[in-house]
Amino acid sequence: MINVAINGYGRIGRNVLRALYESAQNNEIKIVAINDLAPANVNAHLTQFDSVHGQFSQKVTLAENTMLIGNDEITLTQERDPANLPWKALNVDIVLECTGLFTSRDAA
Repeated sequence: MINVAINGYGRIGRNVLRALYESAQNNEIKIVAINDLAPANVNAHLTQFDSVHGQFSQKVTLAENTMLIGNDEITLTQERDPANLPWKALNVDIVLECTGLFTSRDAA
């Protein structure tokens, strides 16, 4: 299992999550964390309801700083500085940079 974090949960970040859940690769790749500055309830709502793609295929709920999709628990953070993110503690293997801000190795 590959543990993935999404940094930036705008249109691209949400579409990445949706694509992973709708693909056969969902058994091999697990989203364990999402970092975004928007409130958790807004991100959960935008995951469940998309103006282009329609309603998400699974129920999305919140429990404190965790978004629940089916049996999956996704930790939500709101950290502006990527150096402060708890990727190691969350056993993240790969971070998908979806903010558009960190486009070089030095910036990341």
